[in-house]
Amino acid sequence: MDTQFNQDPPTVMHIDLNSCFATVEQQAHIHLRGRPIVIAAYTSPGGCILAPSIEAKKLGIKTGMRVRDAQNIYPDVIVRGVDPLLVRDVHKKFKKICLEYSPNVVPKSIDEVVIDFDNTPALDIGLKNIGIEIKKRMRSEIGEWISCNVGISTNRFLAKLASSLHKPDGLDVITYKNIKNVYSSIKLTDFNGINTRYEARLNAQGIFTPLDFLSAEGLFLKKQVFQSIVGHYWYLRLRGFETDVYESKQKSFGQEYSLGEKTADPEKLAGIIMMLTEKMGRRLRASENAAYGIHFGISYADWTFWHRGKKFKEPLYTTKELFGRVMEIFSFQENKKIVSKISVSCFELLPVKYLPISLFETEIEKKRKVSLAIDKINDRYGEYIVAPALMIESKKKILDRIAFGK
Repeated sequence: MDTQFNQDPPTVMHIDLNSCFATVEQQAHIHLRGRPIVIAAYTSPGGCILAPSIEAKKLGIKTGMRVRDAQNIYPDVIVRGVDPLLVRDVHKKFKKICLEYSPNVVPKSIDEVVIDFDNTPALDIGLKNIGIEIKKRMRSEIGEWISCNVGISTNRFLAKLASSLHKPDGLDVITYKNIKNVYSSIKLTDFNGINTRYEARLNAQGIFTPLDFLSAEGLFLKKQVFQSIVGHYWYLRLRGFETDVYESKQKSFGQEYSLGEKTADPEKLAGIIMMLTEKMGRRLRASENAAYGIHFGISYADWTFWHRGKKFKEPLYTTKELFGRVMEIFSFQENKKIVSKISVSCFELLPVKYLPISLFETEIEKKRKVSLAIDKINDRYGEYIVAPALMIESKKKILDRIAFGK
């Protein structure tokens, strides 16, 4: 028994859906099942592929390729855009199932979660048994075409690695007993967090394989390889000790949108900005914060970029308040050029509970209550069911997007 490894029983499970965007589309449309399809940001030849189906992957089609590249590999590949409503529905059902086993469920993106089972009754059942049960429930409660990869270990890093070992539809456990065998079967870039640049740094120090990485002394990793505390974290992480759990305080909320139809029309741009501001505002209000700062950025069709941030004396909370300040910054542009991308964000957050409250309800406080009521309606019945008039035309043209990442 090797005491340098974490020998505690595994309590962490990483689950990710197989080819999520594509599989969800196949689940909803039976005629697409078993056929090579790709989900792209745009379905035009230059569109970026977000998710190839399992069948498309077997042909060599990969995430990040252009649609035209996929068509060169397989001319009859089916190209679809993202259906956000379908994907969000699957995500909600997926998360609901997971929450029945532990209250500590952390979404890492729209298609993957980490579950911490520490101090939960589920440990008595056994995580492998729970993993098998969750996989069965995914198919029976979400859809027969929906499958997932399950990884189990003593920390998040190894649980994620375990979930990647036998795709698609795999279930693997990594403990101190089999960790060396696992490391002997993979390469350095299979580790989450080790890209080709980090691989080159490790190679320069004589580390060429995961087993080399594992055998390196902690001081050597800290002082020579990474030249920071990061090296010590890698020493612990590779041995199954948790180094990646931390609660980060949200410092800002932002939204961005790439225009399918580039324009310099101020009215059209204002409609899009209003929609982005509304989304940002809903997230801000859901966090029970107000903001004192706004940042606005524009990418132009000629590949130039303009941005500006500004702090304000009064707190911003309602969409109307936020939009007014965003448009104020928008007006500062020196050159009105054709726009290809817009981003808005708010910062300098303050919890609403710390905002001053007057003895008699003011007009501002009434508007804040109205904003919260509208948010609840839209959360329940769908995006922009209740929306400002300025957004009416933009609603018809702007594409709903699924954000990558948490």
